[in-house]
Amino acid sequence: MKTQRFCLSCDLKDNPKLIEEYKEYHAAGNAWPEITKSIKDAGIIDMQIYLTGNRMFMIMEVDETFDPEKKAKMDADNPKVQEWEQLMWKYQQGLPWAKDGEKWIMMEKVFQL
Repeated sequence: MKTQRFCLSCDLKDNPKLIEEYKEYHAAGNAWPEITKSIKDAGIIDMQIYLTGNRMFMIMEVDETFDPEKKAKMDADNPKVQEWEQLMWKYQQGLPWAKDGEKWIMMEKVFQL
């Protein structure tokens, strides 16, 4: 099976209390099961989120069935995902260069060893 990696970035609101709440939602076993199911159903094999200050980095390993546009449509059509996204927007904010309402932005790979 051929896999591919995607890296994305998003900011949290620079508020220590909100950042701790966000981390708690994402602690092992705390993400809603409907959310983890939707991630796996989209062809995402592994997803990790790292945090420094209020900047987050997401690394996704995906299989050959993954399509970002298909995933966006699946998310838009899933009421539970929309509920989660609305809740997470309490904690998240777009990067300074993001378009209005844009959260996670694809990162450009600039180096590989």
